[in-house]
Amino acid sequence: MKELKILYLYPDILELYGDYGNIQILKYRLEKRGIKANVIRYSIGDDVPNFKDYDLVFAGGGADQEQSILAKDLIKYKDNIKEAVDAGVFFLLICGAYQLFGKYYKGVEGNIIPGLDVFPYYTEAINDRKKRCIGNIVINVNLNGKETKVIGFGNHGGQTYDVETPFGKVLFGNGNKFGDDNEGFFLKNVIATYLHGPLLSKNPELADFIIKYSLDRKYNEDTVLEPLDDTFENLCRKQLLNRFLAETKNNP
Repeated sequence: MKELKILYLYPDILELYGDYGNIQILKYRLEKRGIKANVIRYSIGDDVPNFKDYDLVFAGGGADQEQSILAKDLIKYKDNIKEAVDAGVFFLLICGAYQLFGKYYKGVEGNIIPGLDVFPYYTEAINDRKKRCIGNIVINVNLNGKETKVIGFGNHGGQTYDVETPFGKVLFGNGNKFGDDNEGFFLKNVIATYLHGPLLSKNPELADFIIKYSLDRKYNEDTVLEPLDDTFENLCRKQLLNRFLAETKNNP
């Protein structure tokens, strides 16, 4: 039986707006195809993980306080994480985790939370705590040459700068900053995004993109995934896209 080994970082701390659902979706879509999902959880005090041993690494969102705590723990694995990224391990990073993998996060009070500096972007909070990028989001994403719309929900005060390779083009809602046309950060084996929701429940095509990449890399083959019945998911997507994009047309 084929297997994907998934490292779930800080499940007890980084879990906003249903982010754990991303792990559930990956597990479901793998097991429906007869592929084992071996999910290993890591949090502070657990045995030291070797990131290169995994096929996929996932981390969800958290507020400033959680990021400050985790940054001190995660920085110990900075070199190992960089090696895993360079080796092609897939990373899915949501919101706070997205920010932690950059150069730094600057809080409202001017406090600096050092990032892992794995990627060249950085994040700074605006002075007004009440002003946040919050609401539903639709972005246009290119997955292996195929364009698809990705739906999610964002809530972040931090504004992320110097993103050279964004995840997608904003069609509705906020991106990395207020009024930004771009959202998230994307490499062939890294998706870092502000989209909660959980992200993968609303976007089965994206979930399969991640699964296929991880299987192709592990087994050195061009995997053909067995189609799943996504009728319900696609009906939900159609309703959401019609609603959100109609709002854009009505409020140019």
